[in-house]
Amino acid sequence: MVKRRTAADDGAVWRSVDGSLFKRTGGAELEAEARFLQQISALGYPVPDVVDVGSDDTGTHSFTERSAGTASLHDLAVAQTGPDGLLPAELLAAAAHISAQLLTAQLANPIPGGPEAMSAFFTKAAFAGDVFAENPDLDTPRVRDAVDHALKRLEQLPAARSHMDYGLPNAFPEAVIDWQHHGTAPAGYDVAPMLEIVPFKGGAKGYRFTEAQRHGYLAALDAAAIEVGAAPVSGYLGEFLLVKCFFFLALMRPADSDARPDKHAKWQYRRALFTTGLEQYESTGTIDTGTFPTLAAFTAAAGQSRP
Repeated sequence: MVKRRTAADDGAVWRSVDGSLFKRTGGAELEAEARFLQQISALGYPVPDVVDVGSDDTGTHSFTERSAGTASLHDLAVAQTGPDGLLPAELLAAAAHISAQLLTAQLANPIPGGPEAMSAFFTKAAFAGDVFAENPDLDTPRVRDAVDHALKRLEQLPAARSHMDYGLPNAFPEAVIDWQHHGTAPAGYDVAPMLEIVPFKGGAKGYRFTEAQRHGYLAALDAAAIEVGAAPVSGYLGEFLLVKCFFFLALMRPADSDARPDKHAKWQYRRALFTTGLEQYESTGTIDTGTFPTLAAFTAAAGQSRP
């Protein structure tokens, strides 16, 4: 067994002895996931081949797929990070390559979008219900207006079959894995924020990207979009990141019985990032994650501000 599947009761991921196959086990939703993978593979999406789908006498469902490789881009990033936390150009090129492949497939196979689709996308991707339940002070006309503006802008993009949880850990040089949370999203939502979401982790990943690297990555995606006659995706980065501000705040509030100070600090940190992102989006139409402090810096500053 490699790991338990996130948000899946009794689900797990298994690797064959020779490492050539991976088996995902869990509930009946796995068969739908496997069918989805087979569908998007036929559409040119860079995903592993599904070689077997089924269930056993215990009611456990599973599908088996070919290995995407020995190391994800996150694994490679950890291995290649320099003393200053920066990454080599080769890693950025690999990220741009697989992301451009995914974006090209999404743009080549649009699906119906519109206001209802974008509203459903926001509900699923942002976990807004959880954010507002845990942070009722954020459920304000100001926040709702910003969301409405963002969704109106996102209606301009074609809708696409999307990963919804795309990042370096599930991207490999030639394939994208872990489509458990797939859904409909505006084209570009998966790939454009890939490097930008790292600062939301507060420095825990151990690596970071320079402004030039982030801009270069987005330029590669814009070039891929323009090549197939679509609009550059970088112009919608602010909207994508506003959704991510919600996503990374969701389910962060500790239970009242949990007295661990680190959990409270992380919740307050994500609230601060949410507020910063909202203010930047309102004033500039985008969000610069390069201005986000690390969790350690935020905690230290908060400690100094106490009397």
